[in-house]
Amino acid sequence: METPAQPRFASKAPIRPPVATLLTATLTATAALAVLVGLGMVSGHLLLIPPMAASMALIAGAPTLPLSQPRNVIGGQLISALIGVGVGTISNSLWAAAIAGGLALGAMLALRSAHSPAAATAVIGALATDQLVSFVACAGLGAVVLVLFGMLRGTLRRTPYPAYWW
Repeated sequence: METPAQPRFASKAPIRPPVATLLTATLTATAALAVLVGLGMVSGHLLLIPPMAASMALIAGAPTLPLSQPRNVIGGQLISALIGVGVGTISNSLWAAAIAGGLALGAMLALRSAHSPAAATAVIGALATDQLVSFVACAGLGAVVLVLFGMLRGTLRRTPYPAYWW
């Protein structure tokens, strides 16, 4: 007996998540990023930077991945912000920013806190020319807020997040 043929161009992509999962991820990500905007307006510091949106996409969309765990999100963002600002004290050139992104990746891997969006935080930190201490603090605070919203998402969906803290 023959088995049915696979469609010629069948996708190997993962299946679409259930609607409830899509809605919860979308709403918690939107709320988390809006909170960063609000905190930024109140504090006078920019907390919503592109890497934070990418971090929240990982947390809300793929909460079981190692890249989405608090150690990686918070640790990766802080490590990268420190490296970016450190490199930026030497030079704010695009060359320095590229070096900061690479150094941040190496440091995150060495410290077992790899978080790919954080490499972009290092690039931004290297290009920053003022308020360097607040940049690091804002990266850390932003990451903590995102993790808290990840926990909220997990509670709403009754799915465990985080898988581990440390």
